[in-house]
Amino acid sequence: MNNNLKIGVCDYPEHTVKSNWTEHAAQQKALGLSYVRIAEFAWAKIEPDAECYDWQWLDEAIAVYADAGLSVILGTPTATPPAWLIEKHPEILPVDAHGLTKQFGSRRHYDHASPIYRRKACRIVTEMVKRYCGHSAVIGWQTDNELAHEGTGQSFGGASAEGFPVWLEEKYKTLDALNDAWGNVFWSQTYTSWTQIRPPIQVATGQANPSHQLDYRRFCSAMVESFQQEQIAIIRKLAPQHFITHNFVIFSEETDLYRLSKDLDFVAWDSYPVGMLEFFATWESEEVKTRYARTGHPDLISLNHDIYRGLKNGKDFWVMEQQCGHANWAQYNPLPADNAVALWTAQAWAHGAESVVYFRWRAANMAQEIMHSGLLKQDGTPDRGFNEVNQLDLSSFPLHWEEIDRPKVVMLHDYQSLWAYNHQPHHQDLSYWHQFVLFYSVFRSLGVDVDIKHPSDLDTQDYKLIVAPALTVFDETVNDLIRHSSRESLWLFGPRCGFKDATGKVPIRGQFDGVDDVLGIQLSNVDSLRPGLEQGVVSSDNENTAHQAKFWCESYDLKGAAAKYVYSSGPQTDKAAVTQKDNMVVVGALSQTLLSDVVRLCTSELGIATVPLPQGVRITCRAGKKVLFNFNQDEVMWGEYSIPGVSYRFVD
Repeated sequence: MNNNLKIGVCDYPEHTVKSNWTEHAAQQKALGLSYVRIAEFAWAKIEPDAECYDWQWLDEAIAVYADAGLSVILGTPTATPPAWLIEKHPEILPVDAHGLTKQFGSRRHYDHASPIYRRKACRIVTEMVKRYCGHSAVIGWQTDNELAHEGTGQSFGGASAEGFPVWLEEKYKTLDALNDAWGNVFWSQTYTSWTQIRPPIQVATGQANPSHQLDYRRFCSAMVESFQQEQIAIIRKLAPQHFITHNFVIFSEETDLYRLSKDLDFVAWDSYPVGMLEFFATWESEEVKTRYARTGHPDLISLNHDIYRGLKNGKDFWVMEQQCGHANWAQYNPLPADNAVALWTAQAWAHGAESVVYFRWRAANMAQEIMHSGLLKQDGTPDRGFNEVNQLDLSSFPLHWEEIDRPKVVMLHDYQSLWAYNHQPHHQDLSYWHQFVLFYSVFRSLGVDVDIKHPSDLDTQDYKLIVAPALTVFDETVNDLIRHSSRESLWLFGPRCGFKDATGKVPIRGQFDGVDDVLGIQLSNVDSLRPGLEQGVVSSDNENTAHQAKFWCESYDLKGAAAKYVYSSGPQTDKAAVTQKDNMVVVGALSQTLLSDVVRLCTSELGIATVPLPQGVRITCRAGKKVLFNFNQDEVMWGEYSIPGVSYRFVD
């Protein structure tokens, strides 16, 4: 069997006339594609009325792909409940954060907690799997489509509103326990009946209690998880020989993906590098966004690859939708640069992708995605992405991993911390992702590969450097890891780490409660800096080593740690900004240059090689090979290597 990267395409035979199908399948096979993903939005086509099924078109489409030698991945069509179902059961519609019911006419218009919708979803999945479980061309299933994306991970009324207090009672057992966990003595928020508890929206002033919000996030995430689990159970029973995956999204944050991934065979995600630029939001300059407008920023793309590789503890993943031309959904949708599709494909492989599936085959001429390109144009002629895929040398991308590739650095990522951080950012331009990306980009700019894992999946002996960029919530798992970590591993913490406990409250002893003695510090103050306000930071050993911190500065009183850097201006002057006690390093100021210095010191101490890379150039190792990527549109010289614009090359 060919052990190289395999490629495929998302196709929608129901969007074109039947006379095109055979030609399309032949073109797909000739292009070197192995897979097609189909039917994930076709519920109304499959079941035009309740329990009235039309399988003929799908039978014929699958037969056409099979005859061409292509394998088929079927999507369960539960992201698009049809109009007849909404008419019969309008109560399955979700409610938004303003208390308004979302209406039919798009996708994911359902409440994950709705027992009625779950029954209907399970029925269509059961019928679909029963029909195709024995088909030789069908090899796997994708559950739903981009679960909990575009604000659909939470419904604030209906079944979710009814189910939330039930879920809370199961978790806390008593109202006293809940009131204590949420700190409901504050502002007289104490509950005396479970029925008094509603979703955390439309409060009179400011925001709802952050502990209330945190538990509602957990509840909604649990509803998404159990919704998917019902589908997985059906497929496992009826088609145990098939794989099951799901296509997650860019910087997903509405659900706990570690929990959502645990019963999948592997994870997949949908990569749209150009649109992804807008996730920089307010913290990155327009100059940077413009520079990478046609290629995407290399670190945003690779960060998502590394997250999805880490969801199942380092197992290879798929890119289930790879941008292959201009998209349609971002604020701005530039045409990608020449060779960008090939560059993205190589980058996906280098970060652990087993397969890359392009979105989509033929551009739609109808409805919401008219402006979204495909490998073919709307008239059926090849588009630019088609030609780039046609020129790919797949033999350059072997799939096996070598021991040499194991990163020596791991970054800890946790959705509880993401939610807790973002509920109270204390700065309108700060977010969990802002801080995480800052740390990640520093490592990538120094040529350092990293793994990304959840703390519960971490074996501290596997890594030399353990980085917690924004691990806001410390629970007993995290505290135990820190306390029992080998002295041979160095820890690096970012600002706001350990600031909250699992309830979302600040612990009695403050930040780092439970491990403050190990870190040797106590939080002194935090400083949220408005735009234009900066704080100087200097090395304790060399006053000429100076940096300017933006956005956020926190200072520490020393309780056994040493100050490596101190503030040189402002109300925290002479206070510790970066500390170290034994193998524990804490950085309290957000400054890219400061963080680069600290990372260099840490990696040097551990014997981890670093190499400063030119702007827009990145290096990644896989299968014993090093690959240089140039995301600039102009040629870049790096040592002896000349790298053309928007390209990759293998190096020694």
